[in-house]
Amino acid sequence: MAFTLTDEQVGSFRENGYLIIRRFLEPEEVAKLHRVALADEAIRKNSFDLNDQAGKKTKLALWFTPGQDVYGLLTRSERMVDSVHKLLDGNAPVCHFHSKLMQKEPRVGGAWEWHQDYGYWYKNGYLFPDQMISVMVAITEATKENGCLQVIKKSHKMGRVEHGFAGEQVGASMQYVEFALKTMELVYVELKPGDLLFFHSNILHRSEANLSDSPRWSLISAYNRQSNPPYITDTPSSITPLQTVPDEALFLHDEAGGILEGNTDFLSVEDAKAKS
Repeated sequence: MAFTLTDEQVGSFRENGYLIIRRFLEPEEVAKLHRVALADEAIRKNSFDLNDQAGKKTKLALWFTPGQDVYGLLTRSERMVDSVHKLLDGNAPVCHFHSKLMQKEPRVGGAWEWHQDYGYWYKNGYLFPDQMISVMVAITEATKENGCLQVIKKSHKMGRVEHGFAGEQVGASMQYVEFALKTMELVYVELKPGDLLFFHSNILHRSEANLSDSPRWSLISAYNRQSNPPYITDTPSSITPLQTVPDEALFLHDEAGGILEGNTDFLSVEDAKAKS
């Protein structure tokens, strides 16, 4: 179960703006994540929809403080935090900004418009995009047919581009997206359950609507260095150093404890749209 990024993998991330790790989680771990997510009442009560430009809905639940549930244990696991530490610029402690469970249901799951994560986070007053990263774990298979993530390879080197509203989402300037697509490679990030994607806060990415008969569920966790505080918003989790747990903790967790045991700081739909 032990996992360590190689120097070659770190170099690939810095050059391309993303890095795929196959079988980051064992099948038994992914199965546990999936079972708990499907059964948990907290997820159902705190999930909300955001409309894309076509009116299709993307459902998600977002929280800030990682707890003792299976998802909190994953985001705080040694293999995850140590990997993030290697990929981020600087040496300050790694902090958990937020996590979100993305639920793209068959036939109705909406698209995410082209954007950079730092296109949002810049407005919170974070100064250093190289000290921020997102990590996607596939809980179900992600394919072109069910709306997998697309990235523009090396687009993080462009720096931040302007963002504006696209439906109920915030999207990047399409003029610069079109420039990027003329210059750089479009990559469809197809993942098997348990595969993982690290992606830079400035890489341009999007996903299509899920028009297939298969759901696409994933966990996306965002991390930040303690040395990169938000000067506009109050987000204590993003500057609170993580207390790591052994990788085996996910195996040992009692599923009856719930998915978000101890996590009460969900983002409401009203706040989500206000922050967009």
